[in-house]
Amino acid sequence: MGAAPSTPRLGESGAASPGAAEQMFAALVGGKAYPISSEFWRQLLELPLTLQWPRDRVLQACHAFAQNNYNTKHLAKILIHLVWCLDECTSASSVSYSTYRKAINAAYISSIFLKFIIENAKADNWQELSLDIDKDEKGMENFPSDQNVEYFLMKGVLNYIGSVDVSPESCYLHHELLNLMLVLMSTQLCSGPSPEPKDVHPFIDAAMLQDSSIVTSVVQKLLLNFVRQPQIPVNGSHPVFSDDGGPGVLQRVGSAAANFVLLPYYTFNYLVSANAEGATSQLADNSLLVLLVLIHYRKCISTNESIPTDSVYVSDSDTSVKDAPAFHENPYYKALNNANDIQFDRGDVEGNAQNEPVVRLSFASLFDALGTCLKDESSVLLLYSLVHGNCNFQEYVLVRTDLDTLLMPILEMLYNASRKTSNQIYMLLIILLILSQDSTFNASVHKLVLPSVPWYQERLMHQTSLGSLMVVILIRTIKYNLSKLRDVYLHTNCLAILANMGPHVHRLSAYASQRLVSLFDMLSRKYAKLAELKNDKALKVISDQIETDIISDDMSTELHIYTDFLRIVLEIINAILTYALPRNPEVVYAILHRQEVFEPFKNHPRFNELLENIYTVLDFFNSRMDMQQLEGEWSVDKVLELINKNCRSWRGEGMKMFTQLRFTYEQESHPEEFFIPYAWRLILSRGFSFNPGAINLFPVEIHVDDAPSGVQKV
Repeated sequence: MGAAPSTPRLGESGAASPGAAEQMFAALVGGKAYPISSEFWRQLLELPLTLQWPRDRVLQACHAFAQNNYNTKHLAKILIHLVWCLDECTSASSVSYSTYRKAINAAYISSIFLKFIIENAKADNWQELSLDIDKDEKGMENFPSDQNVEYFLMKGVLNYIGSVDVSPESCYLHHELLNLMLVLMSTQLCSGPSPEPKDVHPFIDAAMLQDSSIVTSVVQKLLLNFVRQPQIPVNGSHPVFSDDGGPGVLQRVGSAAANFVLLPYYTFNYLVSANAEGATSQLADNSLLVLLVLIHYRKCISTNESIPTDSVYVSDSDTSVKDAPAFHENPYYKALNNANDIQFDRGDVEGNAQNEPVVRLSFASLFDALGTCLKDESSVLLLYSLVHGNCNFQEYVLVRTDLDTLLMPILEMLYNASRKTSNQIYMLLIILLILSQDSTFNASVHKLVLPSVPWYQERLMHQTSLGSLMVVILIRTIKYNLSKLRDVYLHTNCLAILANMGPHVHRLSAYASQRLVSLFDMLSRKYAKLAELKNDKALKVISDQIETDIISDDMSTELHIYTDFLRIVLEIINAILTYALPRNPEVVYAILHRQEVFEPFKNHPRFNELLENIYTVLDFFNSRMDMQQLEGEWSVDKVLELINKNCRSWRGEGMKMFTQLRFTYEQESHPEEFFIPYAWRLILSRGFSFNPGAINLFPVEIHVDDAPSGVQKV
């Protein structure tokens, strides 16, 4: 980098000549410590940042900065100046362009060097950040004596994000602060998948300690950004660009070329469409990613740690069990779960019981935004978080009459399961499982008729119910899983949703009814093949008896699994015939048409009681057909006409009443082991680059999908 001058100087009239800017950055990364009150910081942050350094020079600068930061404390100082700039931006009624520029530059420069240090840290206690600073230094008089730098930083950044609306003037600063937040929280990538008491995350831990008013405002603002999808002006002219009108860093953020000053390799890759109408909202995307990291973070408490009782950051776990892991309560997760519809004032119901600030926003707008954005995997994770944790939002979804707004994107993604990640399929199915636990939902989906389903290619679907489409897509997902993924958990989820829907099925379409019976046929053939292999005498010729036993045990386990699957499908058919037969003539037709598929299991001890009801129905309708004097052959229309006629006289005589199957979803006791890595995989997939060698949160080269389990039969 060359030696730094003792007093870096700007050009005449304060303008930053290329040489002066080089000198300023050389001084920043050099070995001389500049006091926090030095004029150096103002001059540095007022630079237009139009330097364009090649990658090797940037890496050289980062190495020098990291090495000298132990003595200079320049990282802590620029972070403190960032907060002071944010305070100016927040408190002033009219913010000058130079004030915005200083804050943006401080956030941008900080993120570059922070990310490099985090990626290359030798120890996991983050001593390399050197955030300890002499509070008696001149210029630190107003620094709170009871706060450290990381808390002071997070309070300033979060307060700005939560309190300042996104506007054409502030959107660039919001953009940089959200990127900085991702960098600050990326220490998680360096930890293992299971949080431990020794894990240190200085910035995200500091975020968890903020006042509830800041926490609430941040969650609300991040959700509003997602709902409103604010756009960064594309290739627009803005006075915070370089003074000479040249392409400063901000202008390049909005360009398709994305040729950044300093380090495009170490900051978020901004890829904004040149077409403003087609541009996705980077602010909305990054707001959502930051929110997902915040709400799914869990801080582990050591067993000998005293747990504070007077703080918002308290334990939500029982520590009485020896060596049982315990976790601090996450205030952002709590705030999201307590979010309320702006059109519904809980105070009217509960009086003054709720004194703490509450996230309030339009659930109608949030519902519509989710329906629009669900093809994005991070939006699916937000929807899961809301329907699982927020009772108010779940109730709102269940009473909507346009459930197709959410369900059609979900079903289309399941239809295209081969192009989705396993994690995304799991999330979609769990969302459907949670919703299917409600009887009103199950009734509503069958009453909502879809004019067409344009993305379904196998056949034309006109005037089919949303419930019928759900049945078709779930069975299709089971068949796809059977041939490709072979995931028992995925099978169980699909069948659990169908079982919850069973008693409430209303006028199931002919196609959905046929698929249901063909599902039983497919599983029964798989079961028969396994049973035949298990009993095959050829297994006995294997000389190694231990190997024979292992093969036999594996086959017995798989056979047992398919026995359970077949029983659940029979219970689904039973539920329809027992509780909803008069409303489902097409189901009756389907089992009449394929009644031979049930014959092999008529005397099976696990199935015979369930098949008794099916044969009671078959006997009833077969006898009615036998009694019918018919000229010519039976046609589909004539059979259906007869079924419809006799459905009206069906009284269910001789049917055994079984307890209705009801499956509920329960999150695992350690959800963080799935959701923290999942959230960071999403962030990396969106362009956030990170040194692969520093990632310990999940295997980088070997793709591992750890699904959250939790289906419980009650």
